[in-house]
Amino acid sequence: MSKKNNKSEKKIKIVRSVNKNVRSSTRKLNPILRSIVGKKVDVAIRDLSFSEKRISNDIRKTISSAVANAENNFQYDIDKLIVKEAYCGKQIVMKRFRARAKGRASAIMKPYSNLTIILSEKMKVEENGTKN
Repeated sequence: MSKKNNKSEKKIKIVRSVNKNVRSSTRKLNPILRSIVGKKVDVAIRDLSFSEKRISNDIRKTISSAVANAENNFQYDIDKLIVKEAYCGKQIVMKRFRARAKGRASAIMKPYSNLTIILSEKMKVEENGTKN
């Protein structure tokens, strides 16, 4: 039975874009990324353009890059694209020091992050309620 199911399943179309040097911590990126997962691409870009967070501009550029990849490399319809996954990971941390009182120094950590956006085409819903 499993062989029949494998033949009838369609390949899920996904496109991804990676931004490897985002100058922000993962702690600041994660809430923004969670807010755009599951949305259509144009809605996600609109939400990010009105966001007051500094890093939302870099996220918007990464989504636009993924849309360009989908259009040019795979000939997908832009209107059907949704944000399937959005996640980030740690990269390097620049360590700087600041002079403090009594000849001491305190550390300043400047973290970088990797940002990955995965887009997929929206699946059709039939009249009986099952997804195709």
